[in-house]
Amino acid sequence: MKEAKLKFKPANFEIINPGDYVLCKVSGKKIKLSELKYWNVELQEAYFSYVEAAERFNQLKKK
Repeated sequence: MKEAKLKFKPANFEIINPGDYVLCKVSGKKIKLSELKYWNVELQEAYFSYVEAAERFNQLKKK
């Protein structure tokens, strides 16, 4: 399995370098591209689930 490089857009993503997965910015877990549902367009980060997405949002809110 190979890590993909993506460009996140508001409703979808563009594959820059093909691969099978991306890494969650918060947990470091592998996310299969077919299962990727949560990301931040502004920060260009992927999240494993809504839990990690909310955790990251709260981290950024504290800054």
